Amino acid sequence: MTKITVVIPCFNEEDALMIYYWEMEKIMEEMKDVAFELLFVDDGSRDRSLSIMKTLHEKDKRCRYLSFSRNFGKEAAIYAGLKNANGDYVAVMDVDLQDPPALLPKMYKILQEENFDNVATKRGDRTGEPRIRSFLSESFYKFINKISGTEIVEGARDYRLMKRKMVDAVLEMSEYNRFSKGIFEWVGFRTKWLEFDNVERSAGETKWSVGKLFRYSLEGITGFSVAPLSLAAVIGVLFCMLSFVMILVIIMRTVIWGDPVAGWPSLVCIIFLVSGIQLFCTGIVGQYLSKTYLETKHRPIFILRESSEEEERRGALQKP
Repeated sequence: MTKITVVIPCFNEEDALMIYYWEMEKIMEEMKDVAFELLFVDDGSRDRSLSIMKTLHEKDKRCRYLSFSRNFGKEAAIYAGLKNANGDYVAVMDVDLQDPPALLPKMYKILQEENFDNVATKRGDRTGEPRIRSFLSESFYKFINKISGTEIVEGARDYRLMKRKMVDAVLEMSEYNRFSKGIFEWVGFRTKWLEFDNVERSAGETKWSVGKLFRYSLEGITGFSVAPLSLAAVIGVLFCMLSFVMILVIIMRTVIWGDPVAGWPSLVCIIFLVSGIQLFCTGIVGQYLSKTYLETKHRPIFILRESSEEEERRGALQKP
């Protein structure tokens, strides 16, 4: 029987976990010809999330869990889930039901009947989202698509169903600084896009503040484009040329008209401007250098503290 593994990253989601399971229970009952595996990834939660995952595992063996030693971030949780998935097909889905489980049967049917390697989803609107957040998100997609060779669909979600071959390709990209939306597009394969209306969280609060989204966008920009480095180089060349022109102008002015008293405010403004540009360019280079530094350390993307498999092994050893 064909098996689908659903990877569900979780961080402090005690209020949403049971609601999600009840919704997925309906889908699993509907898709009786498919074996399911719900793989919950506890990203270092500080609430009762792990305890609820253990309860679900005891109740339903289709539920598995992985628990990190600390919070490594959603990208690490997605990677860990994909790496530990056993299914012929693998889905990535948020636990807050903003990724509608009701789309899963349609996604599976498309992969069965049409010539696609994965079915991805995107939001058709941003109803209910703060305007400033919507504006920043839309601006990010427009910006990164202009400077990157990897096109990222606006409104794209991490929610998708992939064939095993695509999952293996994604796992080949074991980089430490991860941006899954870009990785899914970079590996290629044929993608079918499904659009749905924005859905509010079923419970709990979003873990994505504007600051976290900004840092996440930097991961995408530095991970899939070197245009900022080129920009820094171009700015440096322009200011170098401008400085030579200004030197010639000053020499000619001095030779022709002498050396009139120059105002110090204009000089200070120029110094501030040039210094600011230099620091800006240095900051861009620093971003790329920091990513390179972290990659060369070869640190693990995640560290497991416990899992459902370890618990089962311990239980088997304790039996007489």
